[in-house]
Amino acid sequence: MTAFILVSGAHTGGWVWREVAAGLRDSGAEAYPVTLTGMGERRHLAGPDTDLDTHIRDLVQLIDRLEAPEVVIVGHCYGIHPVLGAADLRPERIARIVYLDTGMPQDGDPAVRLVPDQAVHERLLHRAEPSEDHWRIPPPPPDEWQRWGSTAGIPADALARLTRLAAPQPLGTLTQPLRLSGAFSELPTTGVLCTANGSSIALVENLVGLGDPRLQALTDPRVSFFELDTGHWPMLSTPDELTEVLLRAAAGEGHRLAAAGSEQPKHLRPFLMDVPERRRERVGRVDLYLPDAERPRPAVVFVHGGPVPPEVRPTPRDWPALVGYGQYVASHGLVGVTLDHRLHDLADYGRAAEDVAEAVELVRADPRVDGDRVALWFFSGGGLLAADWLAAPPPWLRCVAATYPILAPLPNWGLADSRFRPAVAVRTAGQLPIVVTRVELELAEIAVTVEEFLAAAKVCEAHVEVVDVPLGHHGFETIDHTEQARHAVDRAVLSVLGHLRS
Repeated sequence: MTAFILVSGAHTGGWVWREVAAGLRDSGAEAYPVTLTGMGERRHLAGPDTDLDTHIRDLVQLIDRLEAPEVVIVGHCYGIHPVLGAADLRPERIARIVYLDTGMPQDGDPAVRLVPDQAVHERLLHRAEPSEDHWRIPPPPPDEWQRWGSTAGIPADALARLTRLAAPQPLGTLTQPLRLSGAFSELPTTGVLCTANGSSIALVENLVGLGDPRLQALTDPRVSFFELDTGHWPMLSTPDELTEVLLRAAAGEGHRLAAAGSEQPKHLRPFLMDVPERRRERVGRVDLYLPDAERPRPAVVFVHGGPVPPEVRPTPRDWPALVGYGQYVASHGLVGVTLDHRLHDLADYGRAAEDVAEAVELVRADPRVDGDRVALWFFSGGGLLAADWLAAPPPWLRCVAATYPILAPLPNWGLADSRFRPAVAVRTAGQLPIVVTRVELELAEIAVTVEEFLAAAKVCEAHVEVVDVPLGHHGFETIDHTEQARHAVDRAVLSVLGHLRS
């Protein structure tokens, strides 16, 4: 007999698991949807001293009462913090931990770090105390639940119930650091990713492929993954599918990530075109690929994606794709520029934008560059950095290009109200030429941002050219060595160069 302990996120209680718990019990399992102290129907028990330790104790007491030989404990959103705390204290009683559309908190992390909306994050960390109720965080109003995660798929009546039954969250549960001894670290785990909230197995595999040492544990055979095509609250939007996934997870099923082997990582494979090698000059974080020319030449600044962990080596400007683009542009008589910016985490977009602006000024001041003719070319997660330039294009900016870009923040990135929204900024781009390279086999969560951008661009009649890559993948320049892929690179480069030369 398997017992499932179901722990929900902020402002909610055991009631959100009603359909899932019923499905688990119908399958023959035990199900214990938890309402933590101060939440749901137990909200009257909350006080200024209600904190994360309080919720961990709630779970430990429940675990100690269970007689089932196998306990699977499920943490959704904030719920993963008390789940890990309890599993760390009772590892011998836990058969598996399920991370349901949530992050991977470490020892010392407060739950507030997982709050997706960074504006909310800042308000929580620097909260004033205007009243005697300062120790509680009110639940979001009906139209702001998406700040905590995508509401895609939730029926209207369920969303109304979520709003009606939501309880204030004790501040200490979000700000008290999680303390872990590491005793839980040997337990089998399963991650359930919700694609409409911006997560997928393919995206995780790409991040692991970058070599981030923090993510290598995900290749352990004891770690499995499932994904659901829904938003952040699958217990409300797809309860039957979630029930099936939890049963399969308890049985040890799920997708396993391949461990890093002798095969070269995808992003370090050769560029898809044979490009003449050009002279490279390195200035700080900036590399210039220089043509054979006696007078100043236009420049193309290539901006890599991310986030890329700071430990990753080689750094992006030495990745074959960016080196290939820089040399290819230089072989056409222009200055190719690559750079390393500091987009190491989702909170780093502001700092990365400063790095890009600084690099552009360095390039424009170089006597070998025609500072009045510059193009900016963004890749992948770097696409959000295009927003500033689209919102107020300077006269010297002759073109913006974006390849397999993210052009609107993913729902779980917490950047909804930030300036880094190209799909909004394009409204004021005027007639600035924009070249978008779109791959046919794009990750679904990224493809939707491109379509959002193109729809906005159509409404405001922006000057957008789309270059499609049939059967192309994200990062196709080192993956898809096909004639169609080479043709797409050539077409995009020649289009950008045409705008610089005109």
